[in-house]
Amino acid sequence: MTTPAATAAAPGAATTIGLANVVRSEWTKLRSVRSTRWISVLTVLAALVPGAVICARWVAGFRAGQESRLGFDAALTSLTGIYLAQIAVGALGVLVISSEYSTGMIRASLSAVPQRRALLAVKAGVFALAAFAGGELLSFITFGIGQAILHGAQAGLSLGSGPALRAAFGGGLYLTAVGLLGFGFGALVRSSAGALSAFYGLLFASTAVLDLLPTRWRNDLIRFMPANSGSQIFTTVRGHDALAPWAGIFVFCCYVAVVLAAAFVLVARRDA
Repeated sequence: MTTPAATAAAPGAATTIGLANVVRSEWTKLRSVRSTRWISVLTVLAALVPGAVICARWVAGFRAGQESRLGFDAALTSLTGIYLAQIAVGALGVLVISSEYSTGMIRASLSAVPQRRALLAVKAGVFALAAFAGGELLSFITFGIGQAILHGAQAGLSLGSGPALRAAFGGGLYLTAVGLLGFGFGALVRSSAGALSAFYGLLFASTAVLDLLPTRWRNDLIRFMPANSGSQIFTTVRGHDALAPWAGIFVFCCYVAVVLAAAFVLVARRDA
């Protein structure tokens, strides 16, 4: 009599299981893990609270005549919390995959779906869709709250304008890319601590390293650093040395693509 374990490990098991069941399984794992719930709460608070507080401070400054409206970026001000939320989203991306390696659950997953790259693609896809849906919802809500506050000083923007709509949409897009960057490092390094170090190192420390270079080189390269380039997508006032919004998010996605590509290459060459 064939046991369920033997059936799962059989060469044709992936075909028998079916893509829909694999997707459903990964979605169940993602939403049922305690870390997902806690990090999601932290992400919401990190995005909403700073933006609302900073918008309120600007309104107070405008009314008191202490702040200038020249060069004021209403969209970026309301979405300031994304800079803090990205820390949590990236950490979640890491833990989605690295926790399976640390607990040994990845062996059970690979027994059910021996095609390692296919399994990794499903994991990445499920996480990306969840991050995109949640990120967009959070970004638009954060934008709306911030603009409602800023309208008190006639400084708010309407989603009817192209740059404002792009910024609100771009906030969620940026968080999705950040999450996938974390996921890529988690799959590549397979250790939560190591992957988080690599993720934060690329996202933040790489900019600090540029300070060691000659000023001219630093000024030429700073715009291409991950956080600097990617965050341009949720701004409406462009700095003189910054990339254009869509060019910036493209550069950031290139970083993500390189890390994910390395993870997909190595996942089939290493033991679980």
